[in-house]
Amino acid sequence: MTVLARDALHPVRLHLNGSARSAQVQPRMLLSDFLRHALGATGTHVGCEHGVCGACTVRIDGVAQRACMTLAVQADGRRVDTVEGLADAQGLLNDLQAGFKRHHALQCGFCTAGILMSCADWLGRVSQPSEGEVREMLSGHLCRCTGYTPIVAAVLEVARARHAAKEATHA
Repeated sequence: MTVLARDALHPVRLHLNGSARSAQVQPRMLLSDFLRHALGATGTHVGCEHGVCGACTVRIDGVAQRACMTLAVQADGRRVDTVEGLADAQGLLNDLQAGFKRHHALQCGFCTAGILMSCADWLGRVSQPSEGEVREMLSGHLCRCTGYTPIVAAVLEVARARHAAKEATHA
């Protein structure tokens, strides 16, 4: 086990949305703060700072996790994906983002980045969700604006479209 000096700066090197990035941090810096302040990935929002609201959700090595509950040094050597990485290099929205836009599944937008990251992770594992399953997955996020109904509609639409496309390629 490596012991980090609490007042010293330590290098954190990771792949952020496919690009190698690094910065020096104190060992107590949260991943959410590292992403926002050291790397400029400001799409990762900080809400409750207790892991409850889900606004800070990112994917670490492909798995959705709360960035406010993860130390930056824990992400050293790992792949971190944020909402900025969902769109392509030209800024074209991916299918999930486009679905949110079509269904008006955001209002103030504060929680949207975290919800998108959780949905991206979850839809990678669940190809044909029911409405109840989508609502259960979303229960880990707090959204005060949308009432969740348009979010659920967007997720279900994307899941159906992805499943149909997969079936068409296997037919």
